[in-house]
Amino acid sequence: MKKLLAVITSILLLCLALALGNVALNHHPGQGDSRLLTIYNWGDYIDPALITKFEKQTGYQVDYETFDSNESMLTKIRQGGTNYDLVVPSEYTVQRMKKEHLLAPLDHRRLPNLHYIGHQFRDQPFDRGNRYSVPYFWGTLGIIYNDQKVARRDVQHWNQLWNPRLKNNVMLIDSARDVFAIALISQGHSVNTTNYQTLKRAQNHLKTLTPNVKAIVADEMKMYMEQDEAAVGVTYSGDAREMMSVNHHLHYVVPSEGSNIWFDNMVIPRTAKNKAAAYAFINFMLKPQNAAQNARYVGYATPNQEAKKLLPPKVVANQAFYPPAKTMRHLQTYRDLPLKTLGVYNDLFLEFKMFAK
Repeated sequence: MKKLLAVITSILLLCLALALGNVALNHHPGQGDSRLLTIYNWGDYIDPALITKFEKQTGYQVDYETFDSNESMLTKIRQGGTNYDLVVPSEYTVQRMKKEHLLAPLDHRRLPNLHYIGHQFRDQPFDRGNRYSVPYFWGTLGIIYNDQKVARRDVQHWNQLWNPRLKNNVMLIDSARDVFAIALISQGHSVNTTNYQTLKRAQNHLKTLTPNVKAIVADEMKMYMEQDEAAVGVTYSGDAREMMSVNHHLHYVVPSEGSNIWFDNMVIPRTAKNKAAAYAFINFMLKPQNAAQNARYVGYATPNQEAKKLLPPKVVANQAFYPPAKTMRHLQTYRDLPLKTLGVYNDLFLEFKMFAK
């Protein structure tokens, strides 16, 4: 009888072990896992060593996913069913996500390291009081030029792009808001104007630039500029830094009369499963030594004032990437405009592109 009971007990224990194994095999991260943090960020936009460091220090496990545009990220968040605890959208997308009630308000009491963010980077128009977002990196729209083809003094301002000497030598980024920003600022207007006549005049101004336009491109600009294919390009500071690391004849300038300043930000989606982990990660990334390490790896400007002090002097002294106060005062952020207005920007930009061919 004892042998029979022992056999039955062994069988029951084996069944229990198999059942537990099956549960483990079918467990997916994000399904109620309190030690998992799921991050949704741009590709190659964090030092991987920091993720490892965060995991070791906190005991959380990080599931890191990437997107390639604000629009694709927003579509996925809208669809629901995601387990993202932390997302990194740009400023106008933060504004849109707020309107659509996709974000959780931030409890600043749980973000003691928020004070490391410089005052000039807080309380931006897209998120007053930083109720929903914490700045991650920032940058600008500017002019990259090749010193073999054009002198520095000839590319300090937007209106110099219209110089006939730059015929077939200007590359533009394939973005309606950015290209119209050039014309609008040149004519003394806001980059967020909703006035149709103002936009039409800006389009007409852009049409007079077409003799100088070599191409309107996206990521291909990096290759073209690195290979000396054009004298000038209109691009973002982060992309410019990457190009300059390949071709030492390239330089970047932000026109002092104004340009676009953009912010990428850490936010917590309303549907986040692990807000405690998200707060822990934000605080971790706000620590000056971590923010400085991340800035060195990624190459973008940090809004963390204490982290900035830990960067090499030649980096923070570079006014192309850390513009002086007089230039900063004239930089404008893009606002989330009404869909109808965005349609006007896109339609006028498409007409310009057709005209420029």
